[in-house]
Amino acid sequence: MADAALDLRNAIRARLETVEERIERACARAGRKRGEVTLVAVTKVFPAEVIRAGYEAGLREFGENYVQEFAAKRPALEDLHEARFHLVGHLQSNKAKPAARIFHVIQTVDTPKLARRLDEYGRDLEVMIEVKLSEEETKRGAPPEAVPELADAIRSYPHLHLSGLMTMPPFFEDPEAARPYFVRLREMAERLGLPCLSMGMSNDFEVAIEEGATHVRIGTALFGPRPRKQ
Repeated sequence: MADAALDLRNAIRARLETVEERIERACARAGRKRGEVTLVAVTKVFPAEVIRAGYEAGLREFGENYVQEFAAKRPALEDLHEARFHLVGHLQSNKAKPAARIFHVIQTVDTPKLARRLDEYGRDLEVMIEVKLSEEETKRGAPPEAVPELADAIRSYPHLHLSGLMTMPPFFEDPEAARPYFVRLREMAERLGLPCLSMGMSNDFEVAIEEGATHVRIGTALFGPRPRKQ
């Protein structure tokens, strides 16, 4: 078991070195500092031991998609004191309170009702607004025209700190095709005076960084193909 854990950690560390090189090159092209970009390692479907191996390899920010799935993993990770956990998947308002209990950041606030439910838990939370910029029905988020009012609502709650916007464009084989979505999100954030932009995944994060991403959500490039969700 010890050898398997060591092999897993070393494999993640090797992939992390490659991802870091890509991030640094993208920052250099954009005239940005590496410290301006937070790498959120997306561990959905992977077991707790993969999160632990990632932590031991140097990762500190982790993204999960499902409240119930992460709630089952969370007790095994209590000793990872420097880890911060982001919810990056859609959140139903009836799961707001358990989400507020186990996550440090909720990146997918998309309605005033959800914001209110999160605030009611009474724990200080960093939140982002998920914006739907794609026409795809499977994509979630607040419509762009609703974002200013939603931002005002979030700012009225004492336990919520609104840091930025998040989006997920369609998947394109050519990462350049995602650039207009990233530009649009950046322009929206600038108008709202929000500093953080969560955008870009394994296939397009360099383009996202060039357009101002402060958080990139990377799973496959760090952990390989995901196992099938049981």
